Amino acid sequence: MAAQSRIPRSDVAVAPMTAEERKVILASSVGTVFEWYDFYLYGSLAVIIGAKFFSQFDESTRNIFALLAFAAGFLVRPFGALVFGRLGDLVGRKYTFLITILIMGASTFIVGLMPTSDQIGLLAPVVLIALRMAQGLALGGEYGGAATYVAEHAPHGRRGFYTSWIQTTATGGLFLSLLVILLTQAWTGSDFAVWGWRVPFLVSILLLGVSVWIRLQLSESPAFLKMKAEGTHSKAPLSEAFGQWKNAKVALLALLGLVAGQAVVWYTGQFYALFFLISVLKVDGFSANLMVAWSLLLGTGGFVLFGALSDRIGRKPIILGGCLLAAILYFPLFTLMTDYANPALAKAHETVKAVVIADPNDCSFQFNPTGTSTFTNSCDIAKGALARASVTYSFQPAPAGTIASIKIDGTTVPAYDVRKAGAQLKDVAAAFNKGLADALTAVGYPAASNPSVVKLAHPFDVFRVQPAVIVLILTVLVILVTMVYGPIAAALVELFPTRIRYTSMSLPYHIGNGWFGGLLPATAFAMIAQTGDIYYGLWYPIVIALITVVVGFFFVPETKDRDIFAADAVEAPHARPASAQI
Repeated sequence: MAAQSRIPRSDVAVAPMTAEERKVILASSVGTVFEWYDFYLYGSLAVIIGAKFFSQFDESTRNIFALLAFAAGFLVRPFGALVFGRLGDLVGRKYTFLITILIMGASTFIVGLMPTSDQIGLLAPVVLIALRMAQGLALGGEYGGAATYVAEHAPHGRRGFYTSWIQTTATGGLFLSLLVILLTQAWTGSDFAVWGWRVPFLVSILLLGVSVWIRLQLSESPAFLKMKAEGTHSKAPLSEAFGQWKNAKVALLALLGLVAGQAVVWYTGQFYALFFLISVLKVDGFSANLMVAWSLLLGTGGFVLFGALSDRIGRKPIILGGCLLAAILYFPLFTLMTDYANPALAKAHETVKAVVIADPNDCSFQFNPTGTSTFTNSCDIAKGALARASVTYSFQPAPAGTIASIKIDGTTVPAYDVRKAGAQLKDVAAAFNKGLADALTAVGYPAASNPSVVKLAHPFDVFRVQPAVIVLILTVLVILVTMVYGPIAAALVELFPTRIRYTSMSLPYHIGNGWFGGLLPATAFAMIAQTGDIYYGLWYPIVIALITVVVGFFFVPETKDRDIFAADAVEAPHARPASAQI
């Protein structure tokens, strides 16, 4: 990649945002609001959507649909980055991310109008998956376009501050979706599962209308106009970005040295923390969501703070520092969260010894990101049951062919093999579950509803020691998120030349966040089930974050002083061109 000029810090004049600059940020951010609004809608309403569109079909068909829905949510986005990134580098930033938001908004709205499988049969889930695929592709192009557009409008020396506002909209999308769902549930009552679930999807048309209206008033990116006027635009962005090693290696370094760590810290601090509270620590969903919401409210300002700070001290120190701090703090923070969220469970972990006795060849790594895999061996049955009950345990190998059993202090509970149980499977499974529950209760493992578990009566019931400490822990996790996520857009934009910027930055971002980050909950649970340690899943984000620290420190350049308007020139003037003014 060609050298990029740098502008001395003394040349940078800090001035207040103009009205036009604020409009640019607002218009670019609404797409990210859409992204997280939709993400949270599907997550919160997954059970209802599954019942309306998938549950009427046989298990194999349901599994296919679940796999496709998962692919649309995570795996398809990098392909959208390629499609719309290429378009953005060929025809312009403004029109490309106008297209992406139209596709996203229309897809979300149409879901609210969709007939269910009761009404139109197999066509309903097929159309739903098609909409999800289209939306996944559009999302792949949205973030890169928004980040590129804002950065190319920002005054030099303030790109971190300007692009950090895009990052705050993730919280905005989460809050908006939660608010709409809660209000709709209060309005529709028992009818929410019948027809009320459609309302949050239909309401998205209002957000789409405002978004399109604002974006239609914007002008094209000044950097793109300058490049087109000079005739230096790329005629084949994909092959230039990824077919030439000098550019492809920068994308690879961006993925491993910046985005992968950012992604796992983001997903750990926002979504895995929520998963851990509900699924591992057995906190009810209402209380867990409220505490996470409070932490988002308290910590969101960190996005702008660290974005602005990165303009002064650099992108790398903040992003890599956030990754390193996360790797150091995750174990003590999650352990402290257990102590306060479910004290009885924490005590049981210290005092009760559980052992799985099984043939090692009977045990699988229970990785199940789509929820469609079934684990039928007796070892998997035993380990999965203990993991879901948040029981810590050790493993003792047994001779080949041994049916697994669980030893809890002096009690032994035999597991079962699904294939060998035959017609008695239902009775055998019920007996195993009852025997395990009785054995755990007898030695002091608490029920999920035990009174020591943190529980909020209302949104403002956080001003007690127990929930306040948990909110504080969650806020620290959010602050780590803001460290890595606040400056990431500016860092990615500055790494690549204008002619292939949209294409080049979008792909590593969506691979990192869609694959490294998106697979985190499923991977962490599989690691917990494999080892019998409720904290073992944290090694996944810790190892990825540390890899990013090492790769980023040694191989990723600092970019805060790059003149992105001269990104394609070997030598470039220090002054910002007149065409770059807003």
